[in-house]
Amino acid sequence: MEKAGGLDNPAFVPSSPGPRRHLPASLTEVEVSVLSGPGEELSLPQPLPQPPPAQPPELEEGPCGWRSFTPHCLQRCNNPKGFLFHYCLLALTQGIVVNGLVNISISTIEKRYELKSSLTGLVSSSYDISFCLLSLFVSFFGERGHKPRWLAFASFMMGLGSLVFSLPHFTSGEYRFGSKLEDTCPATGNMSSCRDSTSKLSSYLYVFILGQLFLGAGGTPLYTLGTAFIDDSVPTHESSLYIGIGFSMSVLGPAIGYVLGGQLLKIYIDADMGKRAFINEDDPRWLGAWWIGFILSCFLAWSLILPFSCFPKHLPGTAETQAGKISQAHQNESDTKTTDKNFGKSIKDFPASLKILLRNPVFMCLAMSTATEALISTGFATFLSKYIENQFGLSSSFAATLGGVVLIPGAALGQILGGVIVSKFKMACKNIMKFSLLMSLLSLVLSFILLFAKCGNEPFAGVSEAYNGTEELGNLTAPCNVNCNCLGSFYFPVCGRDGVQYFSPCIAGCKNSVPNSQPKAYYNCSCVGSTKQMISSADSLSFEAKAGKCETHCTNLPLFLGFFFVTIVFTFMAGTPVTVAILRCVNNQQRSLALGVQFVLVRLLGTIPGPIAFGFAIDNSCSLWDINQCGIRGACWLYDNTRMAFMLVGISVGCKALTIFFNTLAIFLYKPPPSGTNITFQSENVVVASVPVEPDHSKTRHDG
Repeated sequence: MEKAGGLDNPAFVPSSPGPRRHLPASLTEVEVSVLSGPGEELSLPQPLPQPPPAQPPELEEGPCGWRSFTPHCLQRCNNPKGFLFHYCLLALTQGIVVNGLVNISISTIEKRYELKSSLTGLVSSSYDISFCLLSLFVSFFGERGHKPRWLAFASFMMGLGSLVFSLPHFTSGEYRFGSKLEDTCPATGNMSSCRDSTSKLSSYLYVFILGQLFLGAGGTPLYTLGTAFIDDSVPTHESSLYIGIGFSMSVLGPAIGYVLGGQLLKIYIDADMGKRAFINEDDPRWLGAWWIGFILSCFLAWSLILPFSCFPKHLPGTAETQAGKISQAHQNESDTKTTDKNFGKSIKDFPASLKILLRNPVFMCLAMSTATEALISTGFATFLSKYIENQFGLSSSFAATLGGVVLIPGAALGQILGGVIVSKFKMACKNIMKFSLLMSLLSLVLSFILLFAKCGNEPFAGVSEAYNGTEELGNLTAPCNVNCNCLGSFYFPVCGRDGVQYFSPCIAGCKNSVPNSQPKAYYNCSCVGSTKQMISSADSLSFEAKAGKCETHCTNLPLFLGFFFVTIVFTFMAGTPVTVAILRCVNNQQRSLALGVQFVLVRLLGTIPGPIAFGFAIDNSCSLWDINQCGIRGACWLYDNTRMAFMLVGISVGCKALTIFFNTLAIFLYKPPPSGTNITFQSENVVVASVPVEPDHSKTRHDG
């Protein structure tokens, strides 16, 4: 359109029922040709005379509120920053529950409901199973729906899932760890019957799975429609920054969950019943109030329902923002159907739309790279505190705190740095993929270093150290304690004066304890110190064993935490850029569905098998299982630290190698739009074209 004084940018061209001209691309597309050399002209087809078009319903920009009720105070939030704030709160809540409270409660839930690590890994994976079942349909229909209202639904489901997850505590009755056991070697013995030890608590596994399924239903719109809505509302070069901030909240949430859950585990589990235990945190039978955090998260999630429901379908300025964008979609001959303005409105188009994405090799490679990386991150997030606890001989609460301090800030910092760097240098799609590849290579190298930060096991009587240096390994019972009739399911570790750890004071053959000692001390122990200098009769009250694990002689904890933190930073620095690259390499109409397909692959190949694979690896490194009076195997008491380290690092290195392979393949397969040609963005009845009069090389960098 040529007018006196300059050129108008035909950003929006409505579909018209009148006669149409033949255009090379499609009936709904406007050809735009740009000649940027000196003295060259800009040529645009002459449009038919039309009145100024009304804003199409697909880009309906409205005020904040509900129908006609639009208070002026709400309009301050009716912008990308206001939406990002509430998006961050929801992502924070999701992180607190799913990746924080659930993970830190795993050990407590295992003991309370008599579950193995492989079964609790299934509980963790149930979230991802729900995500897989719903992701494709939510992202397909939600792309053209009211995305903020989908997020209001997500808030409701997250609150419901948190509530259901806490229900077993209120229905399983009071926690009974037995009578006050005589922990020393008694005259008559501590035998109990098989009937008394049977329980149906493991049936609550299905309630935990149901709660995770609801949480997965809430997380589906958050990371598909929410991310696409942010990308719709901000310029291309700012999208990575906004998405990085949002994703950082999803990993900062677990930090809060770890800290909150760690403090709640210091409260006795039945505090709501007014019960007080005569045992303390040092007793292995102690269980903390894991359920309180889920109740708090329920109310936090439900408080976000109203804010999301008041946002309009599109934020003010979305149309103008879309007009300034240039497509960087991978040039694939199979995606010609997306030029049809009606494509994607019907469920009949779902198979064809899905087929287009699956035939996009660049998108599939990037999605597979995120899946292999997710297997590692989810596995470590689930069992990191357990790994630290066993490798370095720490308490459960302190190990959980250290895990949260290292894992979560490192992940949040990596997400933000990745988004900032991509936004700062305004990277094009191919350069974004190269940046992600470099970060993955650095994290792979650092993963090998973690093997040097492992710790060996301290001597454990009957497992790695023979009693008095004479008895056989693999049996806790020895001549020195055979008459004590000790319970094999009562794990209360003590450290002998000889530097050997014992399963319990009874197993150590201790007949007496020092009253009111902290930590509790024992003497007259028949299994302790037989090859060492024995105590004299004058020191009969001196202890031969004290409660708790023996102090580890391994000093690799600072080394492990330092290298693990740096590895996590580089790992997550690739996360946000890969998501941005996925949004760029697919057609504009398919961004939400692309995220849905990506997350399905991430769940099926990453976060679902991740905790299960790590759980089986940890179980496979167990050296001492809890076997009750009925011969049923329960939780693991002692692990082979070296075997555990090699197995977990081996899984990590293998998955990172696959991540690097898929990232490299995506770079080689990517075909950007031809240089000097603008590929228009389309939204159903709307064509958004960018027409720069002069080429801006800072915004459209070469992808080579």
